[in-house]
Amino acid sequence: MFKSGFIGIIGKPNTGKSTLMNLVVGEKVAISSHKPQTTRNRIMGIKTTGTAQFIFLDTPGIHEARTPLNRQMVSTAMRVLGDVNVLLLLADAGTPTGRDDDFIIRSLRDISIPVILVINKIDLMGKEKLLPLIDELRGLYPFEEIVPVSALKGFNVDRLLGVIEKILPEGPLYFPEEMITDRPERFLAAEMIRERITILTHKEVPYSTAVVIESFKEDTAKGLLRIQATIHVEKDSQKGIIIGRKGSMLKRIGTGARQEMERFFNTRVYLELFVRVQKDWAQDARMLGEFGYPNE
Repeated sequence: MFKSGFIGIIGKPNTGKSTLMNLVVGEKVAISSHKPQTTRNRIMGIKTTGTAQFIFLDTPGIHEARTPLNRQMVSTAMRVLGDVNVLLLLADAGTPTGRDDDFIIRSLRDISIPVILVINKIDLMGKEKLLPLIDELRGLYPFEEIVPVSALKGFNVDRLLGVIEKILPEGPLYFPEEMITDRPERFLAAEMIRERITILTHKEVPYSTAVVIESFKEDTAKGLLRIQATIHVEKDSQKGIIIGRKGSMLKRIGTGARQEMERFFNTRVYLELFVRVQKDWAQDARMLGEFGYPNE
């Protein structure tokens, strides 16, 4: 009997949702960083074994949204609740529950989908603290099961997959065995650039940045990919930070993104980056759509 189905991954920002999915899939299909709200879109990661196909849907962190972009991100995450067979609610072992957790738990009360509570980052705490935390969280919702893991270290993730497989229905092979994501190469390239920006810049800059791939062409004669991308920011001051002194920051962003692309696409990459000010784009519904964040 072959099983297959869709598994939604939800939780507060920065609980390790993308790290967990990347680990399970065995390839980096969703960008991640130590900064919250790195994920903006719904990202699919696919893992196929001899007995099952797990189709994971990584989502933006659910939080109290104040801007149009953030509201769109939360809406994207909440829509997953009605589209999956199983939900994984990720909690950070080191972060006390708060208002965002209460909002998520209230949202779960209206659905009938099995919910597995995944307590992540347990490598950062001792067993003497973990057991009381499990007891505390157990009372919040009738979870199908509670599974402590470390997505960073890979601890207990095989057990988590076993729990999920028991719940998944019998089903077909939805995607070819070698497929690991449904996202096109242009999207992945843009995310790799945005990841470098998120890692290398600070304060409001990562959250005011959008990346658009202008050109993505294979140069067969030279055996490389030629990629042109525009980094959009909201203010002139942010453009200056992205470019850096004599172009130093833009060079660091480009070098890091190019190396990641070459590893992922398994070919040489020629990457050109441009920076453009698009005033207050994160507040503009039309621009949000153009930059890949439609209000669906």
